[in-house]
Amino acid sequence: MAVPARTCGASRPGPAPTALPWPGRGPQPGPATRRPPSRPPRPLLLLLPPLLLLPLLAAPGASAYSFPQQHTMQHWARRLEQEIDGVMRIFGGVQQLREIYKDNRNLFEVQENEPQKLVEKVAGDIESLLDRKVQALKRLADAAENFQKAHRWQDNIKEEDILYYDAKADAELDDPESDDVERGSKVSTLRLDFVEDSNFKNKVNYSYTAVQIPTDIYKGSTVILNELNWTEALENVFMENRRQDPTLLWQVFGSATGVTRYYPATPWRAPKKIDLYDVRRRPWYIQGASSPKDMVIIVDVSGSVSGLTLKLMKTSVCEMLDTLSDDDYVNVASFNEKAQPVSCFTHLVQANVRNKKVFKEAVQGMVAKGTTGYKAGFEYAFDQLQNSNITRANCNKMIMMFTDGGEDRVQDVFEKYNWPNRTVRVFTFSVGQHNYDVTPLQWMACANKGYYFEIPSIGAIRINTQEYLDVLGRPMVLAGKEAKQVQWTNVYEDALGLGLVVTGTLPVFNLTQDGPGEKKNQLILGVMGIDVALNDIKRLTPNYTLGANGYVFAIDLNGYVLLHPNLKPQTTNFREPVTLDFLDAELEDENKEEIRRSMIDGNKGHKQIRTLVKSLDERYVDEVVRNYTWVPIRSTNYSLGLVLPPYSTFYLQANLSDQILQVKYFEFLLPSSFESEGHVFIAPREYCKDLNASDNNTEFLKNFIELMEKVTPDSKQCNNFLLHNLILDTGITQQLVERVWRDQDLNTYSLLAVFAATDGGITRVFPNKAAEDWTENPEPFNASFYRRSLDNRGYVFKPPHQDALLRPLELENDTVGILVSTAVELSLGGRSLRPAVVGVKLDLEAWAEKFKVLASNRTHQDQPQKCGPSSHCEMDCEVNNEDLLCVLIDDGGFLVLSNQNHQWDQVGRFFSEVDANLMLALYNNSFYTRKESYDYQAACAPQPPGNLGAAPRGVFVPTIADFLNLAWWTSAAAWSLFQQLLYGLIYHSWFHADPAEAEGSPEARESSCVMKQTQYYFGSVNASYNAIIDCGNCSRLFHAQRLTNTNLLFVVAEKPLCSQCEAGRLLQKETHCPADGPEQCELVQRPRYRRGPHICFDYNATEDTSDCGRGASFPPSLGVLVSLQLLLLLGLPPRPQPQVHAHAHASRRV
Repeated sequence: MAVPARTCGASRPGPAPTALPWPGRGPQPGPATRRPPSRPPRPLLLLLPPLLLLPLLAAPGASAYSFPQQHTMQHWARRLEQEIDGVMRIFGGVQQLREIYKDNRNLFEVQENEPQKLVEKVAGDIESLLDRKVQALKRLADAAENFQKAHRWQDNIKEEDILYYDAKADAELDDPESDDVERGSKVSTLRLDFVEDSNFKNKVNYSYTAVQIPTDIYKGSTVILNELNWTEALENVFMENRRQDPTLLWQVFGSATGVTRYYPATPWRAPKKIDLYDVRRRPWYIQGASSPKDMVIIVDVSGSVSGLTLKLMKTSVCEMLDTLSDDDYVNVASFNEKAQPVSCFTHLVQANVRNKKVFKEAVQGMVAKGTTGYKAGFEYAFDQLQNSNITRANCNKMIMMFTDGGEDRVQDVFEKYNWPNRTVRVFTFSVGQHNYDVTPLQWMACANKGYYFEIPSIGAIRINTQEYLDVLGRPMVLAGKEAKQVQWTNVYEDALGLGLVVTGTLPVFNLTQDGPGEKKNQLILGVMGIDVALNDIKRLTPNYTLGANGYVFAIDLNGYVLLHPNLKPQTTNFREPVTLDFLDAELEDENKEEIRRSMIDGNKGHKQIRTLVKSLDERYVDEVVRNYTWVPIRSTNYSLGLVLPPYSTFYLQANLSDQILQVKYFEFLLPSSFESEGHVFIAPREYCKDLNASDNNTEFLKNFIELMEKVTPDSKQCNNFLLHNLILDTGITQQLVERVWRDQDLNTYSLLAVFAATDGGITRVFPNKAAEDWTENPEPFNASFYRRSLDNRGYVFKPPHQDALLRPLELENDTVGILVSTAVELSLGGRSLRPAVVGVKLDLEAWAEKFKVLASNRTHQDQPQKCGPSSHCEMDCEVNNEDLLCVLIDDGGFLVLSNQNHQWDQVGRFFSEVDANLMLALYNNSFYTRKESYDYQAACAPQPPGNLGAAPRGVFVPTIADFLNLAWWTSAAAWSLFQQLLYGLIYHSWFHADPAEAEGSPEARESSCVMKQTQYYFGSVNASYNAIIDCGNCSRLFHAQRLTNTNLLFVVAEKPLCSQCEAGRLLQKETHCPADGPEQCELVQRPRYRRGPHICFDYNATEDTSDCGRGASFPPSLGVLVSLQLLLLLGLPPRPQPQVHAHAHASRRV
């Protein structure tokens, strides 16, 4: 859509224009102070004798108008095109390199990528890899169930009776204030030795397992000690699994009691702040412990809910949301006399990270007022669950009600909506300290197959907002073997440092019976998990045969990518899965939506599409053709895809059987040859197992040469395909030096360097000294110029990257250059491929002068005569640069060359930062099209903390009147205050603004955020075009024309004469989205296609629902409260004793 320019009424000044302002800077040098060229202009190809190119056409006749006519500028454009083409033909060496490849035809073979066979093979390899993990999982789950069934419960078990390695022991021993040190519980802890293992990226011990117990669970409780006792037997099964499959990574048993036992043993990666890790809140545990959920959370916000109780409710809801995964659907509402959603979501929405964030922020805005109306809350919840017109999980349906208490049982509501089938479970939570009768809350839960919980204080929140998973697990346990199905998770960050992983999960059931003839136990023991690193899956995919722009990707049933070259999260939070949708990993269009849907449905397919792709540096967008091929990965929830450009259908495979030739070509990799043959950068690939990697290419080359002196390219420890292709390309690019570059004088034509890069991993830069200023990636497949050249025909210009916030380019020593590159296309026996890219590096300053001459009325190298407004001739870009602005802009809208000397150090900037008015006109006239997208993997600097004052956040401060009132001392308020302070010592998050810090990195760091990206690319206008920037008396004429066979736009315009006439500025720079991307409230109205797990266990006729929770009241005595409160007031808080939260339901697990 065109953006209208803003007009102004200023009168047009005389012929002397003002200098063009720079955004955000002071006055710039005018004509009198402009820097002259550092040296005389160098020869132009077009102004030389016609030995190289066709003779020049005479300039068109003069006109009565000062502004050049269209045919004049078309003439200038042709001169520019011919000059660029002439230089590239002479120095690029495209034709010569084609001949070199053909001359060496006996040294390589042309192989074909067959997409269907390729993708099926990779899918089969991934299936085999995962199947080995599945077998190990089943052995573990079966063993765990048998061990627990054979275990005899011990009521009098003591800590010293259990010997195990406590993964957090080392960290706690280093902490003199640790509770465990004080209690002396370390007598039962093993001390182990560890060895570094690169597979785990950690120090491990293969002879033992390690145990991690959440901070808020007492290690010495009877439940935990019995759990440690029977799970010790898993150690031998873990080791046997590793013996059968040495590639296994972490094997983990996550217990429903909170205990984690994993193998091999390694010290826990505990943060400096308090460690709140609880396995029951990990994405893999949640997914394995229950079927998908449709949950409605209703929160009582009547007037009786205020202060600490309301804060407890808000925190409880946020913790409850963290127990949900992307397979679940949720909504949150508040109620008093009426019920209403807390957020903009009016129906159930997917419980993904962004939607949960909206809920969490909205919950903080809840205010207590009015009277309690359970009926309104429950009717709203049931209506939500009965809405069949929306996407939802269609499995476990439940209502979670948080309240401080009430008398109404709303039996009529349950009779209307839920009885007699009771398809919706009701969980009730009594929050805060109060004297209300909780019997109605217990009755609601028990009458609707749910459970009743009490949350008297912050310390009870985490355990009681996740215990409901035990209830949901009942139908799974009762279903027996039918429910023992392995599920594979989304991608997430491993807590022990493996990086990005997926986990296979299998539930572990309690097979015990309470007595002979009694019903079998219906509680889940926990979840067994085995990790698979994404890097291990990537190794099964083709590395370099697909070319720079071909790749393999995989997605799950949610459409989230498991594999994709654009899956690069800048920050990871181990509490949350890494959920990047396929349509966000690429630029979304209808074709990709269709492909995504087909893959989610488990179909095979192939489709050639025309689509948009971002450049590697995310500054450009190219319209390209891609072939997509996809198949399902059997026995998993994943689907695999292969993307190939048409030019990557074939690839070269070197066949250097002649060892003498190998040695000859290898010598051109030696630094001693660089002075005569040009500098060689080699791609840092895994050529051999023993090759030491290095980020410094000089050091990497040194390591490579040292290794090659010990092994041959045919060694079994090396990748023969990579090595042979590398050595072949070394020889081929050296022949290009010999035939073309060495005999040319680059300085004569204002070139800083010439270069060639190949699929084999060679980048040769000539002359050797030019390598000092070479900043491109030594891996051609990761170099933006290389990938864009393959996708675009003709010459691709790449100006140096400049950020508007950085200082301008330094034009010293002629080191600033502009890359011009083009792909080398081979046709061998009717098979077309592009194995290399060649190019030149232009001297910016010299070519800026050359540009002015080419866009002038000169016909030879005499001194031009100035053509002013009073004369009857046309102005040009050389002598009239005070009146005319002449620029070359690339297809991304970045400045490449200008006839304005003061703009030379702005080359590489988005043109809107140079001339906002003109760039807007080009956009409005369809020379450019804009593409907006969102980067959901970005990292942003941490937000400054809010003004929390001197006191901890949310702590109730009693007044003097409260202290003088005896009733206050015996009230629930005093007891709540004590508990708040007491648990606050344990729960760091209660006192600080950012609860995530407790589980995150040891120090403050960047956090994940959403960035809005905007790229520009050429629009539909291809012809020469004249237009006017309408601004009243301040209007400007301009002419724009695409240069044939390049990615350049040639623009000539009158210089701006009115600083007041400024239009809106187009933005290209990535910007932070405070609202986390596109409006979530709008996105949920058009949810993307997904499928949940194909099985659901939410009902079993034999389920025993009699265990539905019983409250426990513990009114404190006045003496105890007074003593404790005095200690608090004196600043001597008693050390909190460990709380055994697991006791509330211990009997259900025995």
